[in-house]
Parts: sequence; C-alpha cells; structure tokens
Amino acid sequence: MVLLYIDACIRKESRTRSLAKYLLNKIGKDYKEIGLANSKISYIDEEYLQKRDTFIRQGNFDDPMFDYAKEFAKADEIVIAAPYWDLSFCSLLKIFVEHINVLRLVFDYSAKGEIESLCRAKKLYYVTTKGGFGGDDFGYEYIKMLCKTFYGIKDVILIKAEGLDSGLDQEDVLGRAKAEIDKL
Repeated sequence: MVLLYIDACIRKESRTRSLAKYLLNKIGKDYKEIGLANSKISYIDEEYLQKRDTFIRQGNFDDPMFDYAKEFAKADEIVIAAPYWDLSFCSLLKIFVEHINVLRLVFDYSAKGEIESLCRAKKLYYVTTKGGFGGDDFGYEYIKMLCKTFYGIKDVILIKAEGLDSGLDQEDVLGRAKAEIDKL
C-alpha cells in the first residue's frame, strides 16, 4: 500500500504539520512525503503548458514534470497538511494541484465526455489548523470537490484544530483534534 503525505506547511514549527504527523503515526504505515516548501515546484507558464501538452499528446510521461502526478495517481491513501490561510490554503498547494491535474495520467474523459479517475486512492485526509474560528474553508471544499469529481476519492476526511490564536490553550485545542484522530 502506498501512503502519500503532501506537506503544504510553510513554517518550520507548523501546528498543522504536527497534527498531520500525529495522524500519520496513527495510520502506522510507511509513507512517501512531498514537502512543498522545500520543492522546486513553481507556477505554470505558457512554455510549461506547451511542453506538457506536447508530451500528453505523445503519451510520453517520462519527463520529471509528471513525477508528482504519477505519485498522486499511484497512492492508495493520501494525507494533505495545509494550514488555513485567507479562507483557503497557501499558494504552493494550488500550484501542486495544477501540476498533478494531468489528463491521461490522473484523470481522463470517457467516450461520452465524462470524467474518469485514474487514481487508486479511496481515502484522503485533509489536515488543517486555524488561528480563529468559523469562516468557510474554501481550501478544503476545493480539495474535496477535486477528489470526488476528478480523482474518484469518495472518502475525504477533514481534521482541523480551530482557535489556536484566540487565547485558548493551544495544547488543549490540539489535544482535542488528536482525540478525533484517535476515533478514526
């Protein structure tokens, strides 16, 4: 079984990463880690798109630009650690999503034009922390929509700790989130 851990945390002392590592420990399996803050991933420009589209037309997925998409597609289970930033997540995760959404590698279209997932994963955990409370989490909703529409991942689980900067005891807040993980 291939467990893929996508770390979209920017800070070295990340509360989100700490919570995700707790989850990974509970899952108890070896995992492949993609640390976005230390990666060479960058925004997609026109030159990149032209190169990618040429390779896709040729059915050639050997270029390193497809490595993340191949890792994502072959994973059996996925954990994403993404702090809550401005109602969503950091830009590195959006760039990562743009890199993995590769036609004929992660998804395809049927003869009727319907989306067909080429991913193996059936479960994705989305781990996030917030300084405050409330507000819609468009980042989680976006990932959940992609999972259900393009990736064929029906079981999308949100794990969150809220109010970490609101004056509450941080260890207590994180402890309650860990107790929720323990129930999974």
